[in-house]
Amino acid sequence: MTTTSAPSTSTDRYREARDLLLSLHGQPERARAEFRYPDVGETFNWAVDWFDAIARGNDRPALTIVEEDLSDTTLSYDEVATRSDQVAAFLAGQGVSRGDSVIVMLGNQVELWDTMLGVMKLGAVVMPTTTAVGPADLRDRIERGQATAVVANPADTPKFEEVPGDYVRLSVGEADGWTDLRAAYRTSVPPAGHPGTGADDRLLLYFTSGTTSRPKLVEHTQVSYPVGHLSTMYWLGVRPDDVHLNISSPGWAKHAWSCFFAPWIAEATILVFNYARFDPAALLKVLRAHRVTTFCAPPTVWRMLINADLSGGPGALREVIGAGEPLNPEVIAQVQRQWGLTLRDGYGQTETTAQIGNCPGDRVKPGSMGMPLPGVPSVLVSPETGEVVEGPGEGEICLDLSAAPVALMTGYQGDDGRNAEAMAGGFYHTGDVAERDAKGMITYVGRTDDVFKASDYKISPFELESVLIEHPAVAEAAVVPAPDEVRLAVPKAYVSLVDGHQPTRETALSILRHAREHLAPWQRVRRIEFFELPKTISGKIRRVELRAREDELASEAVLPGTTGVVQQEWRDSDFPELKG
Repeated sequence: MTTTSAPSTSTDRYREARDLLLSLHGQPERARAEFRYPDVGETFNWAVDWFDAIARGNDRPALTIVEEDLSDTTLSYDEVATRSDQVAAFLAGQGVSRGDSVIVMLGNQVELWDTMLGVMKLGAVVMPTTTAVGPADLRDRIERGQATAVVANPADTPKFEEVPGDYVRLSVGEADGWTDLRAAYRTSVPPAGHPGTGADDRLLLYFTSGTTSRPKLVEHTQVSYPVGHLSTMYWLGVRPDDVHLNISSPGWAKHAWSCFFAPWIAEATILVFNYARFDPAALLKVLRAHRVTTFCAPPTVWRMLINADLSGGPGALREVIGAGEPLNPEVIAQVQRQWGLTLRDGYGQTETTAQIGNCPGDRVKPGSMGMPLPGVPSVLVSPETGEVVEGPGEGEICLDLSAAPVALMTGYQGDDGRNAEAMAGGFYHTGDVAERDAKGMITYVGRTDDVFKASDYKISPFELESVLIEHPAVAEAAVVPAPDEVRLAVPKAYVSLVDGHQPTRETALSILRHAREHLAPWQRVRRIEFFELPKTISGKIRRVELRAREDELASEAVLPGTTGVVQQEWRDSDFPELKG
């Protein structure tokens, strides 16, 4: 007699894939070879099928928020499940239903997590939005995202006075004309039922912080982020009972990566430090006091930390990670020297989950992003031939669409032209160029539209910027091509200075000399200008503005030292000390 086991549920299959990755912690070669994303079936809802499945009756801490005065609030998994049930029921009572899109414009407060889960439990669509946006951005989001409801704090509700529309207005606290979301917590409701969402149904809408044009509207499904972030969990190295701290702002994709999906996939505790102004000493105190085990922060934060006093040690830290932009090798070396921990890098986009990374157990090559993560079909594609680059070489980072990548957006909503461009030739094109060495390690080169030629040599702005920010006077730098009569273009660095340093001739000479000593002759920075760097709302440098500025200056023939536009530019030819 043959017996057959009952078919597994989507929760079972999800857990099996998660547990495989956990069992292969520290064995990245095996994980890359053995892991496959689970088929969760036609119907899936992460908030119900995963979060509620692990949260009901679970008293372990799910979320800890530490305020600037170091007071803290902790909620258990079961408490978060119940609170999100209450929010889901309240939203339904306000007319929000499956498929509706909801702008969630909150800071690092417990209601953010309650609301995201509550919206998901209804089968509605979350539109995370930073509190930094103004009325013009909000009009664009509501119109293009077709928002039917907004959840915001009272301090932000005045922004919507200039935003027309018949959308439900919910505030976390009292605000004129808005319904107080806190009423949800005074109700007793049963556990949320399954909304019947299909795996391909919409879940998230993200507006990217475009550096060259208006934000793109990225659409993710019930699977692309919730299932795709299994690999992100593995890259971060977060495990059950860990305390995971991530530095990023609500409203952006990285916050969802590391302050929502990945830690709760692992059944860890999310810890958030809710500060108004970043203070390295305070962050280190929180990190040690709350026994944080896994910590992820952008390179800007890491640079500030290594300039602080790290002598107190890493506390309970086991994994340290950088994300958001490539890590400078000197930062990695400093953390290794002072804490004895290997700072690991990774790469991904709003349109994807983490794609490439140095995983726990990988041998880290300073400056390299690592290798494709388990389950992610990341390849390099030659811009000239459109073919996959095999072995060592340079190409655009892409996802192979023939492998049906799970961790990829469905597309840019309402933009067929951009979709066709992004998905051309059987690949998803990231727009980023990287180089792979003989051991398979991938190193970031730059955006496809940022890389340029000077004297017929290819220049990677990132490579030059990495050297410049090692100078003690340089806070940030952006390298762009400056038109030149002899070389056609030369590398010019726009520099913002560390507090206490002045934009003088002596400072310019010191920085140019430092660059000359640490770069090849053909990479030489020929010009430097002290300048407030233009940025997107999420903090990315808009090099497109700087390049346009250089073209304008060239057309106007404005020379350094004149009363024209350029007031603080120095060229290497201005310094006899640099001759030879």
